[in-house]
Amino acid sequence: MVEIDTVLLKVASRCNLDCSYCYVYQMGDNGWANMPKRMSDKTIENVANALSAYVSRTKQPFAVVLHGGEPLLLGALGLNKVLSALRRTLTNDYPISIQSNGVLISEAILNICSEYRTSLSISIDGPKWLHDRNRVDHSGGGSFDDVMAGIDVLRNHPDCRFLFAGVLAVIDPASEPGEVYSFLKELQAPSIDFFYCDGNHSRLPYGKVSFYSTEYGTWLSRLLEIYVADRNPPRVRVLDDMIKLALGGSGTKEGTGLTDFGILVIDSDGSITKNDTLKSSYDGADRFEHGWSIHTHRLEDVLASKEFAAYHRAQRPSSELCRTCPDLEICGGGMILHRWSDESGYNNPSVYCTDQRLVISTIRRYLAVLQE
Repeated sequence: MVEIDTVLLKVASRCNLDCSYCYVYQMGDNGWANMPKRMSDKTIENVANALSAYVSRTKQPFAVVLHGGEPLLLGALGLNKVLSALRRTLTNDYPISIQSNGVLISEAILNICSEYRTSLSISIDGPKWLHDRNRVDHSGGGSFDDVMAGIDVLRNHPDCRFLFAGVLAVIDPASEPGEVYSFLKELQAPSIDFFYCDGNHSRLPYGKVSFYSTEYGTWLSRLLEIYVADRNPPRVRVLDDMIKLALGGSGTKEGTGLTDFGILVIDSDGSITKNDTLKSSYDGADRFEHGWSIHTHRLEDVLASKEFAAYHRAQRPSSELCRTCPDLEICGGGMILHRWSDESGYNNPSVYCTDQRLVISTIRRYLAVLQE
């Protein structure tokens, strides 16, 4: 049976923003339109009961992430229902967090998160001109000012040190890494998580000219130079993981290294799905054929199924180019969604292969200097 380390709850299937690069709404999958807008009380109850049964039988630790859409569309009352149900089942040894765009943060919501020991990560891409290029509302207006207002409420909360887990930024290769890094560091977030823009071999990511080009790798390599020169840096997860892996350690971030992550996704209707980022491949790519549901199946039965095991194994790249690559133990083949092509499925290296190898070579060069 596959052991899970993350349970991702899609508590809201809609979003109050309309980000241009969003894999849920902008890359061809329409499954969200058939989902309940909010996770119902019955579904929440069944999720809590299923997790309780799983904990009592396995004693395995895992984290829970409230996701969407935008999870804070639940409002204070709805969020309280979800978190109180989860915490009746899960002690504080089981981390609960929320991935939010930050627009709807309020004192009431933060008080609930504090009560139920739930942290928040906020999506913000950088300064106003950069953030508002892609993270817009449904009228096309920028969201930067509203996000910053939410972050200010968060930073001024008495429990901010626990509540503020970090920020998530999608890389724009046309931006200046130093400007983005300095801005995000000033937010006083304990960690920064940089992500590649989603795309694949058939639909190239924004700013990437070809499989062989290195726009993102050049950006991250420049960021690495700035990061290692900073005497008081925040944590930058992608760089920290790649450095640890280059030194023979293990990573914590999906898409790097050869660690197999057990990610269980529960949609707003209670259906159990694959990693939702697979939506970017084709319509329904995140769906299991069996039709697992939290309403009708035990988690152990899902995790012990051949179909779930195959999904879990798919994290490891199948491409011969990847399997014979000297950088595989650091790169890990990248995220599954970035390997997709309409012609050969996932049997490809990541569309970011050359970018990854450039960053890895830069890391190796820095480590060689330090070890001299």
